[in-house]
Amino acid sequence: MNTLRVVLGDQCTPGLSALEDLDPATDTVLMVEAMAECTYVPHHPKKIVLILSAMRHFARALQARGVQVRYVHLDDPANTGSFRGEVLRACADLHPDRIVATEPGEWRVLQDMRTWHEAANLDCDIRDDTRFVSRIQDFRAWARNRGAFRMETFYRAMRLQTGLLMEGAEPAGGRWNYDPENRKPLPRAVTPPPPPRFPPDEVTQEVMALVAGRFPSHFGAVDGFNLPVTNRDARIALADFVENRLAQFGDWQDAMRAGEGVLFHALISTSLNTGLLCPVEACRAAEAAWRAGLAPLNAVEGFVRQIIGWREFVRGVYWLRMPEYAALNTLEATRPLPALYWTADTRMNCLHHAVSDTRDHAYAHHIQRLMVLGNFALLAGLHPDQVCEWFLVVYADAYEWV
Repeated sequence: MNTLRVVLGDQCTPGLSALEDLDPATDTVLMVEAMAECTYVPHHPKKIVLILSAMRHFARALQARGVQVRYVHLDDPANTGSFRGEVLRACADLHPDRIVATEPGEWRVLQDMRTWHEAANLDCDIRDDTRFVSRIQDFRAWARNRGAFRMETFYRAMRLQTGLLMEGAEPAGGRWNYDPENRKPLPRAVTPPPPPRFPPDEVTQEVMALVAGRFPSHFGAVDGFNLPVTNRDARIALADFVENRLAQFGDWQDAMRAGEGVLFHALISTSLNTGLLCPVEACRAAEAAWRAGLAPLNAVEGFVRQIIGWREFVRGVYWLRMPEYAALNTLEATRPLPALYWTADTRMNCLHHAVSDTRDHAYAHHIQRLMVLGNFALLAGLHPDQVCEWFLVVYADAYEWV
């Protein structure tokens, strides 16, 4: 059977469900650099570079395994600019017997994907995204008949399911959550180690030039791009965190310091959300460090909670409540997003640094995002549509579900 297998930009994962049972002799993998995906909001140029470069490297890795890849570049004159247009064009050229895809991360893309079978007059198998611990139907079952959702309750279920930081049926150390121990101020004498850098190779440099030329008016610039864009480099970044920053992450994960945008954070969210790194793999690496005596339990538990707790929980709520979720405005906030979110021109020092760091790096750690940028938006009564769009625009790890 001749199968067209569609791989999206945030699905650069060798074990992707859409690639299961792939036959290199007959199947073709379709990967598309779609202008519609670069511009449905004006994404930070570093985010566009990250995704397009990761896609190109992943396509090369597949081809090295003998897989046939139909890769559509952004500047290809025949590129229709959308997933649907390129799926239909590939079907017209290749005459596949069926289409296989992994469910996307965003509601709007799923609605588009559900039209492919009728438009192409082919069966379209949309498979579960098995890279998450909790599949969408599993979260629906967990949420059924619950009056209120608490991340902590869900998180404990994920710990039991994965066995992470468990001693039989009991949590390691006798407690589920060490968050009260993870709020210490950062001493002046402590100097965080520099995070690893991944200088752009020839492929990434080509993408940087393309993005700089195509999206000059987007917030931020491609200059200084140094994120992992391959599965190998993502694992190197994870190993560096586990070896050099994990042990201190717990104590100071909620700290901020001007001029220190990373501190002891992991910097793996871009790799997780682009599919270069699997979440359970990251958690097990941290757990192994604790079991080897290389990192304290409060640090490892805090790290694991961010991934199999919060990350999985917010995704579950997103898919449970969409599309109505996107339109909620319970507090009836109506003020427009102020210019400072784009210019960093404010005498409020924390906001100034949070926006400046975001503009320069397409990154800010979770306390800057939540306690500074998000909290100000809440207190000022800024319209949630504009706030959510801003977060989606500016961060390299941002997708609508997260």
